[in-house]
Amino acid sequence: MRRYMIRRMALLTLSALLASSAVFFLLRTLPGDAALSMAGLEATPEQIQATRQQLGTDKPLWIQYFRWIGGMFHGDFGISYLSKLPVAAEIGRRLAVTLPLSLSAFCLATLISFPLGIIAAVRRKRPVGIGVSAVSSMGVAVPVFWVGIILIWLFALAVPIFPAGGFPLDGWADPWAAVRSLVLPVVTIAIVMSSTLIRYIRSAILDILGQDYLRTARSLGYSARAARWRHGVRNAAVPLVAIMSFELSTSLLGAVVIENVFAIPGLGAMLLSGVINRDLPVVQDIVFLITFFVLFIGFLADIVQRIIDPRLRGGSIDQRVVPDAMSEEEPSMGLRAESGRSKS
Repeated sequence: MRRYMIRRMALLTLSALLASSAVFFLLRTLPGDAALSMAGLEATPEQIQATRQQLGTDKPLWIQYFRWIGGMFHGDFGISYLSKLPVAAEIGRRLAVTLPLSLSAFCLATLISFPLGIIAAVRRKRPVGIGVSAVSSMGVAVPVFWVGIILIWLFALAVPIFPAGGFPLDGWADPWAAVRSLVLPVVTIAIVMSSTLIRYIRSAILDILGQDYLRTARSLGYSARAARWRHGVRNAAVPLVAIMSFELSTSLLGAVVIENVFAIPGLGAMLLSGVINRDLPVVQDIVFLITFFVLFIGFLADIVQRIIDPRLRGGSIDQRVVPDAMSEEEPSMGLRAESGRSKS
């Protein structure tokens, strides 16, 4: 396990470096000149060159890249071309909005998806199971921004319960106002995300319902619910961990999109402003941080999967997660069989 973690950490580091180089050099291929934009259209060539020297864009690209990477290791994310302020401080301030939004949406989607996904699988031939599956299929096809617009119309305009958008200027100094401003965005992301999760959870549960080890557990005296809970959930958790990690990454990307619908000053608004104004330090830092977040979540998912399932740690395929049902009962069965032979 330790050797595997070292290999995965090395792969994570290599992937992060490749992602950083792709982000940096691809952004430099976009048309436009940040120095020209900052100096103005009437600036002389000398003024434009002076602006390039001030920004550091007069250096070769590989020097600019290593300066950027080296600065990130020391917490220096560069200076914004637009605001002249450190990018790291601005990202930290925006993350205080985006992270609660994305994590709350993910937690709410998880709480909704697991019971409904299990119902859709266990009662798949009944009206309630068919209805859950149908609604989740419809939810997958609905764009997240459309759900946000509908919720604004229902709960901010028709029935003014929550604000239609925005975030308190003083941030979390007023927790109640901050929470109220995030309710509709959180519900918007959770609705779309739970639609996808319900389908995956239903598929994972259906996959284990017909397995031999569940029938074995039932023959040993377990009820259907106890057999599914004790032996089915753990086996279904292995593929679900990968799906949950993907959806956690999606929650951050969904937050970036939905922030612009609800006019929330998070990473999404900051990224859009950076793209419009060609603020390359802001754009490359945010894109790289989102990419690294996705890679890191995938790394954690791999570790959790190997903890849950011993077979992934290099054991034999017969060393399943489930035979502890038999291990509890086999001694008594063996004694009964031995006593039967002795009587005969």
